Amino acid sequence: MQAPDEFNPQAGPAEELEPGLRRILAPNPSPMTYRGTNTYMIGTGGLAVIDPGPDSAPHLAAILAAVQPGQMITHIIVTHSHLDHSPLSRALARATGAPVYAFGGPAAGRSAVMHQLAADGLAGGGEGIDSGFSPDITVGDGEMIRGDGWELEVIHTPGHLGNHIALAWGDACFTADHVMGWASSLVSPPDGDLTEFMASCRRLRQRGWRVFHPGHGAPVHDPAGRLDWLTAHRESREAAILDALQIAPASATSLARQIYTETPSALLKAAERNVFAHLVDLTGRKLAAPQGVLSATAVFEQRGG
Repeated sequence: MQAPDEFNPQAGPAEELEPGLRRILAPNPSPMTYRGTNTYMIGTGGLAVIDPGPDSAPHLAAILAAVQPGQMITHIIVTHSHLDHSPLSRALARATGAPVYAFGGPAAGRSAVMHQLAADGLAGGGEGIDSGFSPDITVGDGEMIRGDGWELEVIHTPGHLGNHIALAWGDACFTADHVMGWASSLVSPPDGDLTEFMASCRRLRQRGWRVFHPGHGAPVHDPAGRLDWLTAHRESREAAILDALQIAPASATSLARQIYTETPSALLKAAERNVFAHLVDLTGRKLAAPQGVLSATAVFEQRGG
């Protein structure tokens, strides 16, 4: 993974990454967002803006300032409806008249087990949901979004969030929060689903990508290696959880404290959600089971599979 000081651009100015692609860093650094949200601008005439970012007047001004003479924003594309990616789409749409494209609202793409957890009262954790988000145009897996000299293929990549999409631009891919170079993705039920996260990793791994442009952090220049690392990282967490459950039944909270021994206390709640995501996945695969109803506070025991 990248060292913390390797990626530290200034928020605001548009930086050209390659012909037809610029990145504007939003001013929202945090332990969950790293240096801030990456907003991407594609095209040389009619422009697409990918992930406008948080509700920020300075960031809106920066995006509009990046529109050069003879250019106009024609498409606004949101990869998923977390508060650090989607809220500014509304103000940007009002300012430009461009429609907002996305897979759907906050609950779109959510699996049956996550629907049940949400119905039972489990709320999302971590980055926060843009609960009022609703796109002007809904796009599905495999659809093409075409503009002035560019096209993007929609790849539904649920896992970090049910409505999460990646966008293929030739042999480059905008992976948003599914694949990043600075950290592994947060998977926090009921919004995040580890079973689907791993399936999305396997799907992306099937293609020969040149580069990933993530929602946070620097470009990933070894996409296959990064996906292999993410898969191995999750498999190692799973093995640690199963080893602990072999000794004694445990809750997500106690397992997180056993496994995430070097995690800062401020991020321990996120670690608990990641452990619970694993426990839900292991339950679905009949390798573990809750003692009672499936919930974030349940005590789990190992099963034979």
